[in-house]
Amino acid sequence: MQLFTKSRDELKDLGATITTQEIRQQPGLWEEAWDNYQNQKETIDSFLQQIKKETSSKIRIVFTGAGTSAYVGDTVLPYLNNAGNTDSFIFESIPTTDIVASPKDYLHEEDWTVLVSFARSGNSPESIAAVANANQVVRNIRHITITCAADGALAKAASKDEKNLLLLMPERSNDQGFAMTGSFTCMTLTALLVFDQSSLEEKASYVNTAIKMGNEVVSNEDKLANIVAADFNRIVYLGSGSLAGLTREAQLKVLELTAGKISTMFDSSMGFRHGPKSFVNEQTLVFVFVNNNPYTRKYDLDILEEVYQDQIALQTIAIAQPVEGQNFSGTTFDFDKQHTLLPEGYLALPFIMAAQTVSLLSSIKVKNTPDTPSKSGTVNRVVKGVTIHEYKI
Repeated sequence: MQLFTKSRDELKDLGATITTQEIRQQPGLWEEAWDNYQNQKETIDSFLQQIKKETSSKIRIVFTGAGTSAYVGDTVLPYLNNAGNTDSFIFESIPTTDIVASPKDYLHEEDWTVLVSFARSGNSPESIAAVANANQVVRNIRHITITCAADGALAKAASKDEKNLLLLMPERSNDQGFAMTGSFTCMTLTALLVFDQSSLEEKASYVNTAIKMGNEVVSNEDKLANIVAADFNRIVYLGSGSLAGLTREAQLKVLELTAGKISTMFDSSMGFRHGPKSFVNEQTLVFVFVNNNPYTRKYDLDILEEVYQDQIALQTIAIAQPVEGQNFSGTTFDFDKQHTLLPEGYLALPFIMAAQTVSLLSSIKVKNTPDTPSKSGTVNRVVKGVTIHEYKI
């Protein structure tokens, strides 16, 4: 079954109208996010330059969020540790859920810190509390708020604070479906653009290639549909570097959209052998996001070949850009070989679109409704039921 070619009425009958559209529209959103970045670049650069003028010490850049929003930080962090300004910044990814529960384990009074908050709605209790705790604990605190909702609590607070740079995502990235899709990729792209030291011309090339590859995911849905047609009940996602961070988001999409009817696991390509490989059986799909760094790619291909040759999984699938002489014996969901090879941070955008599509198709396969996958109502689009306890230093 393919969904991107179905009519609105057909998707409505499947309970998949919103999620299908929100996955499909992402390449267009990335173009909007790129335009927004260019329009705000001077303000962004000025904000960061001002902080660097105020201290001679390195500045902590703490990426934070909850759930999918936390995985934005996990995805961009490895790439920025290589491509970001590590002379001035120390990049870290710490979930709001950790910061709220145990502030002084993660925040330090004397460290110059920029808390970069990622949020779709900006109304999650942890998101608001993490900012409040940071303001209490850290003497020299600044904020960058990257959110999809102009009317959310985080955006409203940021707009009134000169020490808080508000970066709003394209309006359509405020996903109305249960699962975060365009919100995740737009926030990921924006964080990369803000902190990547690549030239504007290089960034433009990366974004343009990612857009083309994202559109290929849509046009090649049949390849993913053929994979999902197999008799499986488990999915594993593996990767290295930024793509290891991305595996957390990929597996979460499966859990969310199938309401846990398909079991999932994620790990790094190298880490998978150390016990987690025991999860694989004859009803498991193993996906590996293949990195374009020539050295790192070898490890991704090694685990692909190992699992494939072991014949312990139902299918082993590479998600990759084709590279001459570095291919995989099994199934590959690949892209046009004419594209420039993307660095791992930007490669995450089309790769997660492929994973989102697998999750969408899997949801229909298990007779779930992707737009409203939690029948019990115990898991919500914006987290509910969280008690935020008063924090006193």
